[in-house]
Amino acid sequence: MFCDRAKVFIKSGKGGDGHVSFRRELYVPAGGPDGGDGGRGGDIIFEVEDGLNTLVDFRHVRKYVAANGQEGGKRRCHGADGKDLVIKVPEGTVIKDFETGKVIADMSGENRREVILKGGKGGLGNMHFATSTMQVPKYAQPGQPSQELWIQLELKVIADVGLVGFPNVGKSTLLSRVSNARPKIANYHFTTLNPHLGVVDLGEGEGFVMADIPGLIEGASEGIGLGHDFLRHIERTKMLIHVVDAASTEGRDPIADIAAINKELHTYNPVLSDRPQVIAANKIDAIYDDGSGQEDPVKALKAEFEPKGIPVFPISAVSGKGVKELLYFVKEKLAGINNEPVIFAREFDLDSLNIAPNLPYTVEKDGDTYVVEGPRIEKMLGYTNLESEKGFEFFQKFLKDNGILEELEKAGIQEGDTVRMYGLAFDYYP
Repeated sequence: MFCDRAKVFIKSGKGGDGHVSFRRELYVPAGGPDGGDGGRGGDIIFEVEDGLNTLVDFRHVRKYVAANGQEGGKRRCHGADGKDLVIKVPEGTVIKDFETGKVIADMSGENRREVILKGGKGGLGNMHFATSTMQVPKYAQPGQPSQELWIQLELKVIADVGLVGFPNVGKSTLLSRVSNARPKIANYHFTTLNPHLGVVDLGEGEGFVMADIPGLIEGASEGIGLGHDFLRHIERTKMLIHVVDAASTEGRDPIADIAAINKELHTYNPVLSDRPQVIAANKIDAIYDDGSGQEDPVKALKAEFEPKGIPVFPISAVSGKGVKELLYFVKEKLAGINNEPVIFAREFDLDSLNIAPNLPYTVEKDGDTYVVEGPRIEKMLGYTNLESEKGFEFFQKFLKDNGILEELEKAGIQEGDTVRMYGLAFDYYP
C-alpha cells in the first residue's frame, strides 16, 4: 500500500563524559590530572534517496537513535565519537514537529541532506580544570545530553500540474497517454490509491511534470476517506487540470463535480483555490444526441466556467482527440508562472532543543562536612558578595538552579550540617 505519512521518534547521541584520572608514573609521586575528553554524540541526518517514492519503510521502523559518544580515557585519551544516523527519505518529504505541526525541514529542491538533531558535545576531562588553587580536580564535565523529538513525515508530490477529479473520470488514462507514467487503469468506483508522476514531453526540451492526484470525494477536506492524504499532494502544484466526465457515463453532473472539488480545495487550503485552473471535458467520444433536446454538456461547461476565466478543452483521453491543444495551453500558462519550486519554509526552531553546556562539580562527604567543588562554583564565589542580601539570594538561587542542593540531599545532608566551598563554610537549612 502507498504510504505518504508516518510518525517516528528520533534521538541523537549523548556526548561522552570527560574522564577523571591522574598520572601514575615511576618517580612522579603526585602526577597531574590527565583525564581525556568524551566523544561527540552522533547526529540524526535526513537525506534524499532518489530510488524511494513512499514512506512505507517507516511503518515498520518508528524509532531512530544515533550512537552515543564514548567516555574519555586515561592519559588524555579522547573518547570515540558516536556514529551519525542517516535516514533516507524520498524527495518531497516534509519533516514536521509532531506536537505543533510546524515545519522543521522540506527535503526538496537543492535540500538533499540536513542535520535535524545534533549529538551532544563530549565533556571535558579533568585535565582542563586544574587551577592554581585546585591542582587536583576530582571532577570532569559530563557529556551534553542527547536531543529527542517526535516528528511527522509527510510526502508531498512535486509536480508542475496536478490532475484532479472524482474517481473514474479518466485521469489515469490521460496521464498514461501524454507521459511516460504507467498507472494501473480500470473501472474503479473508489479511487487510485497512490499518486502517479509523469513527464510530458512536448519536444525540443519543452515539457512539464504532471501528477495524477487520487480521486477526491466530498468531505475530503475534513479528512473523510483518505482526503487529507490526497489533498496534501496538490500543495506543490503550480496549476490544476480538472478532469470531468463530460458524457456523464456514470450519471454524474460535471459542473457540480467541479464546484464540489473547488470547495474541498478551498476548505483544505484557500491558497489552492487561487491556482490557475483549466477544465478537461473528457469522454467526448461517448457523448451522443438522444433526441431529448438537452444542451451539449461541453457548451454548458464553457458557459459556466469560461466567464470566470477557466478555459474548457473537450478531449478524449482514449482516442487522444483535443489532448494536444490542452497540453500546449498548459505549457504556455506555466511559462508565465514562477518556475521556482514550492518549498515549505522552516517554522520550528531547532535551537530551542539545544541544552546549555553543563559544568561539573562534586559533592563529597568529609567526616561531618559536605565538600562541594567545581570550576563554576569557584568562579561564582569570586565575584559574588555574600555579605549583601542580594548577593546571598543569588548564591541560593545558583545552588538550586544547578542542582547542587538536590545532590546534597541525595548525599544525605541534614538540617544543621556543614557545607564547605573553597574556604566558605555555612550551615545547611532547607
